[in-house]
Amino acid sequence: MMLDFTVNLKTLGFECGLNETEKEYLFLRARSAGLSICGCAHAAFVCKLANSLRKTIQRRIVDQDVGASSVYRPEMELKVGILGGGNLGKQLAHVLLEKTGIKPSQINISTRRPETLEECVKMGIKCYFDNRRLVAWAHLLFLCCLPSQVTTVCAEIRSHVPKHCLVYSFTSAVSVKRLAQILGHDFILKPQYEFGVCDWSDEWLSHSHLTLAVKDPKLVESSCPLTLSGSLSLNPKWVSGLFYSLLNICTETQRTSAEALELINELFKLKESDTVKFTQHSYVSSSYASSLSPDEPFPWINLIDAQTKETPLSCFITRNKAIQGCISAVYKQSLAGQEH
Repeated sequence: MMLDFTVNLKTLGFECGLNETEKEYLFLRARSAGLSICGCAHAAFVCKLANSLRKTIQRRIVDQDVGASSVYRPEMELKVGILGGGNLGKQLAHVLLEKTGIKPSQINISTRRPETLEECVKMGIKCYFDNRRLVAWAHLLFLCCLPSQVTTVCAEIRSHVPKHCLVYSFTSAVSVKRLAQILGHDFILKPQYEFGVCDWSDEWLSHSHLTLAVKDPKLVESSCPLTLSGSLSLNPKWVSGLFYSLLNICTETQRTSAEALELINELFKLKESDTVKFTQHSYVSSSYASSLSPDEPFPWINLIDAQTKETPLSCFITRNKAIQGCISAVYKQSLAGQEH
């Protein structure tokens, strides 16, 4: 049996050599790990839901269109763009492939140094340096660039982002309102994390690789958007922004309001017989819901307003513990690799 003689040798530990003042900042390691794990896990959740929704819509189109048009439509397949091929972009690509069910051919990465992404290329991911090409192609675009690069990148791609492309930003230093301004786009989803005053939990440091961390049931539980723990919290309006983004996908693909509700309820395992489920009144005002025909699509929702103001949906989710429990259950199953 092989023995590891380095176990418990303090001189090989990360903290070795730090003075007392420097040790006061060790909590930043856990904070950084927690943000990375939650950021990629939440992004994967969004990606998996969007992919599952588009696949279901595709199947329904094929079932409804009997005849020559009953063929697979490649334009319905979710296309995921990652703008930025640094540490975050590479880790995100690995997590998406492991946790969302999408194929390498559904991911493109644009980075200044595509030659550094040889591993991604070997997996079948297209890597190049052409930000405008990337955003014009993608249905879901992850902004993984540095805060110092955001203004320049947004100016470059501003007139090339399609209206129906969901932009997901990891850049905490730029507010969602400011991002919408410089990008000229309102279909943006951006998590806003807050740090607690208590000591940070070292559980975030239990794995050296992010792809292993998002497989850990304990960390999946800790990263759940509605019950985030480890001294980290997420603005609850992110959840309602997520649901409005799914609604916009239904509107984009010309689904009626009745079908959109059915699709989203099905995605979250809410049956017709359930007493609590999403209805027209869950998403829009009572007056608008009353005038909206089941055969009409929902209006296009401005995600900036959805994440910065109180909405019918944010109120509905906040007041319904059953809905919260359902969202949390689907999140955990999603990261556990179980289809939903």
